[in-house]
Amino acid sequence: MNSLMIKAMAFSAVLIIATIVVVESMNIDLSDPINLITMIGAIAIAVLTFGVSAKYMNQMKTDKASGELAEENWDGIGEYKNELPAGWAYSFLGTLIWALWYWTIGYPVNGFSQIGQWNEEVIEYNKKFEETNKNADANTLQNMGESIFLVQCAPCHGNTGDGLNGKAHDFTHRISKKQVLAVIDQGSNQLGYAAGMPPKMAMGKDAEAVAEYVANGMTGEQPAAFGVCAGCHGADGKGIAGVAPNIKEFDEDLIVHVVQHGKKGAIGTMPAFHDRMTPVQMKALATYIKTLSEGE
Repeated sequence: MNSLMIKAMAFSAVLIIATIVVVESMNIDLSDPINLITMIGAIAIAVLTFGVSAKYMNQMKTDKASGELAEENWDGIGEYKNELPAGWAYSFLGTLIWALWYWTIGYPVNGFSQIGQWNEEVIEYNKKFEETNKNADANTLQNMGESIFLVQCAPCHGNTGDGLNGKAHDFTHRISKKQVLAVIDQGSNQLGYAAGMPPKMAMGKDAEAVAEYVANGMTGEQPAAFGVCAGCHGADGKGIAGVAPNIKEFDEDLIVHVVQHGKKGAIGTMPAFHDRMTPVQMKALATYIKTLSEGE
């Protein structure tokens, strides 16, 4: 046995020992079939890689080119019509056969999905979560809502809900005059309410007075033109269930609709978060957001 082969085998042995030491130090359970197969595969790859490399490196030192030259050549450099190495050819064929087995019988592509398993586990957990918290008290909901707000909402609205200087909606105040004017001009049909609101409401110059009245929390003298709004939002502005939202204050129904459908307004567009929160979580978020506008 020549020195190159001995060095290759020694290097393979060192790599195998190092792999075993790492596995032991990480307390990997080799009784698990997946871990065991992975370990065997790593050892096999180490042995085959260095064994084959040493064989061909040694062969390159001693072998001489022979065989029939192909007719084609490039700048006088031609190729021999040599057959593929049997080991390489059989390994390649074996890999193709194994791949077909793996995809169709061993682990069929339609038989398991990590994403599918994850989704099933999340759905199951959410069911338990909903059952556990279906009768949560106001304090629990508020604390839960704060946690949800800091993770899902704060990146745009700020930790205190102030909207980060106009970058997003300011939850410490129900709505600004600018936002009311934008809704009057652009409409608001995406929230999922039955009535919706068409763009370009026929208010003309009265739009300014209506916007200021709504932005001030509907205090002071009510403009006559607000009657156009009252038809859907009610005379007190607190909305009609399922028809139009509360424009006087934040409430659970409005916040749930915004979370489920997203919102386009004067500042920008908020995407829907319907797939990130359970009904209890949306209720908790609404409970917390109401405290921001109430100054609690």
